[in-house]
Amino acid sequence: MAGQAGAARTTAEMDHTDRQGDQLAERWGVLGYLLAFLRLGMGWTFLWAFLDKMFGLGFATPSEAAWVNGGSPTTGYLSNVEGPFEGVFTSMAGHAWADWLFMIGLLGIGVALLLGIGMRVAAVTGGLLLLFMYLAALPLDNNPFMDSHLLEIVVLAVLAITGAGRVLGLGRMWQRLPLVRTNPWLV
Repeated sequence: MAGQAGAARTTAEMDHTDRQGDQLAERWGVLGYLLAFLRLGMGWTFLWAFLDKMFGLGFATPSEAAWVNGGSPTTGYLSNVEGPFEGVFTSMAGHAWADWLFMIGLLGIGVALLLGIGMRVAAVTGGLLLLFMYLAALPLDNNPFMDSHLLEIVVLAVLAITGAGRVLGLGRMWQRLPLVRTNPWLV
């Protein structure tokens, strides 16, 4: 009985989420598409960072430093941290677990945002990754406390809250999957 009530509540919550997503696409019009553009832009930013670090495409990562060529995606950034969290971040630099976690995070967040699926998980994990990058950058050079990492965290939260994966994405279809309907945190 309790399981059925929980399942009914979950289905009702998902139906409510479906209606919210429909409102985003239908009532918000241009704003819904602007949010979709933000989602796609953020997704590409994460996916591109993964691709460049994986294959050394010559933008931020030279070919010889690519992960596929034995380079470490965390060494360059984390080994040069200066500031209040220097010890924490430099101790992580170059460790296999940190490399794997970072790269899986970049790939997963990027793909989820581009497809418009798993927006809540992508927002939370992306927000955590960006928060760690913000902390590693302290003290900031150009502002006492604000930088783009904090603004990107807000963007990810807005994208998840508004259901932006339903516009120009697979969010609507994703939310109807039985696994997602019974586990709304996967939305």
